[in-house]
Amino acid sequence: MSSTPIQPRPLTDLESDVVTKLLSVGGAGADEFRTQIPYSQVVATWGVGSPSVDLAVRPGAAHAAGCADGIFADGAVTDRNGSPVGEVILWVENGWLSGIEYAWHTDERPRALPEPAQIKVLRTS
Repeated sequence: MSSTPIQPRPLTDLESDVVTKLLSVGGAGADEFRTQIPYSQVVATWGVGSPSVDLAVRPGAAHAAGCADGIFADGAVTDRNGSPVGEVILWVENGWLSGIEYAWHTDERPRALPEPAQIKVLRTS
């Protein structure tokens, strides 16, 4: 899916909380990526109404050296009854946070990211 650039804006509390949750199990570079959260901005959306976004990190944050590009962490998303409804993926590029993707398994696209309590982190790089 192609992204649509927007006027850069700070991460919402929910976006920050989801990224923090995905980084909570550690992994090489997780500490550096956590320090990037306050410096991160949403710079594009993945379509009108999509909760998936592209990120850019402003100067001043620590670079996560030695991390491979691509998926850094992902987590299974369940609804309030424990049924699987999707997956949240944290993307990185060149040692910087680069995107939050919410892939859903339901008929309707979610309007927002899931609450962190609904995410079970499956892996980190």
